[in-house]
Amino acid sequence: MRSPRCRVPWVILVLAAGLAATCAWFGAAVDGRLSPGGIVPAATEAARADRLLREGFASAPPHLVLVTRVSGAARSVEDRAAAAEGDRLVRRLSADRSVAQVVSYWQAKAPSLRSADRRSALVLVRLHGREQEATAAAGRLMPRMAGRHGPLQVEVTGEAASRAEALRLAGRDQIRAELLALPLTALLLLVVFGSALAALLPVAVGVLAVLGAQAVLRLLTFCTEVAVSATNISSALGFALAVDYSLFLLARYQEEAAAGAEPGTALRTALRTAGRAVLFSAGTVILSLASLLVFPHTILRSIAYGGIAVTAFAALAGLVVLPALLTVLGPRVHRPGVLTRGRRRIRTGPHSGSRAAGLGRWGRMARAVQRRPGLVAVSVTAVLLVFATPFTRVQIGLFDDRVQPASSTVAKAGTVLRHDYRLGAVITPATVVLPHFDPRQHAAEVDAYARRVSLQKSVDRVETATGSYARGVHTPPAGTAASAFASPRGVWLAVATSGEPYSPANRDLARTLRELPAPAPVLVGGPGAVLDDVQRALLSRLPWCLLLAGATLLCLTLLLTRRPVMALTALLLNALSLAASFGALVFVFQEGHLAGLLGGFPVTGTTDVLMPALIFGIAFGLSMDYEIFLLARVCEEYERAPDAATAVVRGLDRTARLFTWAALTLAVVMAALATSDLVMLKIIGVGLALAVLLDATVVRGLLAPAVLALAGRAAWWSPWPRPSTPVPQPLPHRRPLAGPAGTKHPRSDP
Repeated sequence: MRSPRCRVPWVILVLAAGLAATCAWFGAAVDGRLSPGGIVPAATEAARADRLLREGFASAPPHLVLVTRVSGAARSVEDRAAAAEGDRLVRRLSADRSVAQVVSYWQAKAPSLRSADRRSALVLVRLHGREQEATAAAGRLMPRMAGRHGPLQVEVTGEAASRAEALRLAGRDQIRAELLALPLTALLLLVVFGSALAALLPVAVGVLAVLGAQAVLRLLTFCTEVAVSATNISSALGFALAVDYSLFLLARYQEEAAAGAEPGTALRTALRTAGRAVLFSAGTVILSLASLLVFPHTILRSIAYGGIAVTAFAALAGLVVLPALLTVLGPRVHRPGVLTRGRRRIRTGPHSGSRAAGLGRWGRMARAVQRRPGLVAVSVTAVLLVFATPFTRVQIGLFDDRVQPASSTVAKAGTVLRHDYRLGAVITPATVVLPHFDPRQHAAEVDAYARRVSLQKSVDRVETATGSYARGVHTPPAGTAASAFASPRGVWLAVATSGEPYSPANRDLARTLRELPAPAPVLVGGPGAVLDDVQRALLSRLPWCLLLAGATLLCLTLLLTRRPVMALTALLLNALSLAASFGALVFVFQEGHLAGLLGGFPVTGTTDVLMPALIFGIAFGLSMDYEIFLLARVCEEYERAPDAATAVVRGLDRTARLFTWAALTLAVVMAALATSDLVMLKIIGVGLALAVLLDATVVRGLLAPAVLALAGRAAWWSPWPRPSTPVPQPLPHRRPLAGPAGTKHPRSDP
């Protein structure tokens, strides 16, 4: 009969299986409750202008733009067959309950809705409801509208279409990334641990973490808005962290077992040492992600929610479920892998009795760095600064239809729009709303204001209730055009420009319009104003984000090392490696270099305004925890034998191999995310993989030991007394085991 203690692991596994099943059931419906946007804070002026236009006026900018083009025997959109098919298309759209208004070339006969070669025409569609409802309707209509309709080939674009397509691609790419990451990670872990069973354990931890995060995200949708990107990023982050934490625990467990410890003793030692490292790692990642919560952007907050949830689940599963699995499986996971074999060679080298001898590759490299620390520090810093240089050329923008894959109907329609039409006349770059201002009573004031707007730099034309304006010249309105721009809610102006809607030029125009004297208070909206508001909201909170992340992680590092100079050095080195990663992302994704190596992607010449903050929030914690663990092990070695140079060498030697494999497995998971057809997910995957690999190898292997050597005694100064509990010394018959970075050997260690 089994003792109660023997039954505990089985109880834990049964509860974990039940929790996983419950989370899988509850979280399965999360996709249907996610928001497609989340980029524009709801309280901004652009968002308020857009809401007022949608709710109060009959001619607000369209949600969908159907680009039709004749093919076959038809030569013009005015041919009888093409016109008849166009009318049928309009009737089908008008009959749909989600459609509020349809305007087509065949009805309006407006020259702006027909291409110069007469082979293409536009259909503009407004939908009922707010952003989420409009996006859902677009996702339902697009498969029915896109494609061949008699003599017309139809493609669909527009804001709602772009969001709906992004939702579809995000769901598809998440499945693809998980199917790629799971076998590749398992294969890499098989090399690391040397046991198929041991390699599958981190995968199981990752699955539990992802299922838990999905359930938490669905729960959050009942009380706040959650963006769709949160599921993709939390899934990738969950698998990466699960592997990371399992690697720490399993490596220490296998090492103890290989050294002759009983399974129970090996597990308890691993939890006392590596378990502490896992808790500290989870804390650094959670605090870094929490810094994103200072922003009002739903997409940043959603990714923070998902990341915090999946990190907590990964740590919980690693510290509770993984030990239960190890207890049940016993010696079947003891087969040594590359980590254990490498450390065994170090311990049993010909000079294993000397602490200066028997160093591994990383230890020997650290010793070489200490001979010329100045040269190494200057050289590596120069290389990182060269990598960071492209960030000085960053051009801020927002993702639009151009970042959709070329095969998408949204991208195809956008290409035709840019080639055959004046884009600014179709997708209004700027809108100016004068709430509760009656143009019938104030026609002269509206006229004078519209003239001033039309004279602004980059403005091509202004349309409003009093007519059309170009460079100050007025053309009276035709037919019912005046009523389209006026309602009991006020009057609005449509401002057409040349160039891309989310361009810096349109952002500057929005700023100009907000400062231009007007006859009444105005709300400026449109893509240019959206870019301005998103950027302003980000920059206003960015100092708080940096302060929160930097201060909390500095305090954690200081708490662990008890050495102010060392803690500050860790923070600065982390910032340097992140700057290099940001520069590389601008070089690749904004400027288009090396695109072929990443499978190709659309290059717009701009960097999305939210990307640097988003990557900072995730990568800062991921890379900082490696630095913390390295310094913790270095401090442990220094407490054991106060020789600064030897402490750095031994600390790096005992941790670098583990960090390298952990960073490599994390990079594999992020590379799977980078296979996405969505440029946003590709940037995040590449950015996180690059940041972690660069930090775990170049910065930790070369720059950190060089800077510590240059700092000398200052790096080891501490205003606080040493802990009263002495650091255990290795017994004569056995060298100290190399546990995960940042762990200390308890007094009870054999």
